[in-house]
Amino acid sequence: MDLGLADRVYVLTGASRGLGFATAQCLVADGARVVISSRDAERVATAVEKLGGTDAAAGLAADLAAPDTPDRLVDLAYERFGRLDGALISVGGPPQGTALHVSDEQWLESFRTVFLGAVRTARTVAARLGEGGAIGFVLSTSVRQPIPNLGISNGLRPGLAGVARDMADELGPRAIRVVSLLPGRILTDRNKELFAGADDPQKAQAEAAGQIPLRRLAEPEEFGRVAAFVLSPAASYLTGVAVPVDGGSIRAY
Repeated sequence: MDLGLADRVYVLTGASRGLGFATAQCLVADGARVVISSRDAERVATAVEKLGGTDAAAGLAADLAAPDTPDRLVDLAYERFGRLDGALISVGGPPQGTALHVSDEQWLESFRTVFLGAVRTARTVAARLGEGGAIGFVLSTSVRQPIPNLGISNGLRPGLAGVARDMADELGPRAIRVVSLLPGRILTDRNKELFAGADDPQKAQAEAAGQIPLRRLAEPEEFGRVAAFVLSPAASYLTGVAVPVDGGSIRAY
């Protein structure tokens, strides 16, 4: 099936590794070009090379919490590739801790990056998109059900899903789609860190897999393929929804 990605251009934040990078790989493999960002300049440069070099990708070391980052990303897309067709907006996971025990400073810092940074980026991208554009928010299954010891994520991610739905309604008449993606337990560096913090990491991972109907954790590219489809013209009638990529873990419809 042709996803219609040839020569299209996408901005992906938090994409020097993990789910963002996996999505960038899938987009490039189908003929798209990408602009990726993260805070680590060395990781960004390495990711650009892995994606095929400067013909396929451009990179920017930037913090999504900085107000000028979204404009810099969009400008880079137009400077390097002459167009922009969409974005995948992802940020690193907020600190661990229950909602009762994380500090005001942790809440505020996470709000600036996880919430406001994502909203600002979507708003900036939407202003420069034409008909057929798409915006994807990488959120979490915490949108539907709380995850133990991730109080900040449990608080902020559902709010972002509401923002995405609101944007989908407003941008629909311009034929711009907005979709949330809800990754479950995927073997990213973030999830490996969470398992490493357990008393018995191997047991913790096995128990997590045992709670998933497919009885395994996903690889990042399994998410990447779904995200690339959602951003592509092949998903042209998909908007305003939250799509779980979780092996069936979420029990509610």
